Amino acid sequence: LMHEFQWSAHDYDELAQASIAGHVIECGCQGTGGLFTDWQLIPDWEHMGFPIVDCEADGAFTVTKPAGTGGLVTPATVGEQLLYEVGDPARYLLPDVICDFSQVQLVQSGDNRVRVTGVRGLAPTGSYKVSATYVDGYKSVAQLTVIGVDAAQKAKRVGDAILSRVRSIFQARGMPDFQATLVEVLGAESVFGPHATALHTREVVLRIAARHADRAALAVFAGEIAPAATAFCQGITGVGGRPQATPAIKQCAFLLDKDRLQPHAVLDGQKIAVAIPGAQASRSFIPTPRIDAALPRTSGSDTDLATDVDPVEVPLIRIAHGRSGDKGDMVNVGLMARTPALLPYLRREVTRDKVKTWLAHLVEGEVDRFDLPGLRAVNFLCKQALGGGGMASLRNDPLGKGMAQIVLAMPVTVPRSLLPAVE
Repeated sequence: LMHEFQWSAHDYDELAQASIAGHVIECGCQGTGGLFTDWQLIPDWEHMGFPIVDCEADGAFTVTKPAGTGGLVTPATVGEQLLYEVGDPARYLLPDVICDFSQVQLVQSGDNRVRVTGVRGLAPTGSYKVSATYVDGYKSVAQLTVIGVDAAQKAKRVGDAILSRVRSIFQARGMPDFQATLVEVLGAESVFGPHATALHTREVVLRIAARHADRAALAVFAGEIAPAATAFCQGITGVGGRPQATPAIKQCAFLLDKDRLQPHAVLDGQKIAVAIPGAQASRSFIPTPRIDAALPRTSGSDTDLATDVDPVEVPLIRIAHGRSGDKGDMVNVGLMARTPALLPYLRREVTRDKVKTWLAHLVEGEVDRFDLPGLRAVNFLCKQALGGGGMASLRNDPLGKGMAQIVLAMPVTVPRSLLPAVE
């Protein structure tokens, strides 16, 4: 795009718009209705169309998809993808530009066409982000199925008993304890913690994950899975052989001063230096009119509203779309009000403190909230939220893909008169 439109490295507004265009399409069909909250509205999953962006010289762009393909392109589907895997939307850091899309505007410009404007660009920082990885021991995951009355309770006891037995073997052999373990009962809403409602299901999958510094210790663990099917309770089946130990890979992210690097390209054996432009003040910019300029960008306080008339308690999903994604051991949960009238209630009902309390069984660190008035949205960034994140995590959902779904189950109170718009 820089070549096509002759943008310079200091045309920060255009670079920011183009970068956000890349953010929308980087995950393929997620930009055309994939992973959409209202999944039942998305036609033809079997033939989902990949997103296309039609870019303009001033940086504005239109998101669409090939004619005749599945999927759906609307402000809601594109908006959800904009909220995916982001922190502060006013400071989305990239090597070439800082993007501010807190005031982004999405307009339906045609059938399966959404025009995106209002992204602002600022000069980049003087550092690069480095994502390094290293091996820290090994991990192993075992699964088996438990069937019958009280299946969830039986499965939990089976998991605890297996780990207890393995620990007794470790002690007898003079081996150190596990570095970490996790027992999850899939099918009984274990990821919902105290908010689970499916505790009386009669078929569950028991998932036991363990991490240890010694691969041989995990071989002991693997050898104690199958015996549970004949020694513990009735209804154990689906034991898929001994689980294998794999390296536990952890991420280490840090900033590196750009001046310490000298990038270059090699073409036909010739080394060509690549200049890194210095920061320069952005050229004049006409901002998108602020929808709520007085609203603080980060806030955990309620928005003042008049007393609700005929209030009703409903799950958050009734008033908002949601999308979550990971950033190392952090997860973001972006929420977008379904209508403009519901935005003040979204801000009032879903505060930083309420989200932190609702996710306390999963999130160990702080929770920050950021506002996106242009998108009718709020974004929550939860720290120490994924058990280490990625390949380091023992969780069944190490990337936080289901975190928004958990938050969307929160109860909120809104005037009944506003609900027909979303029914």
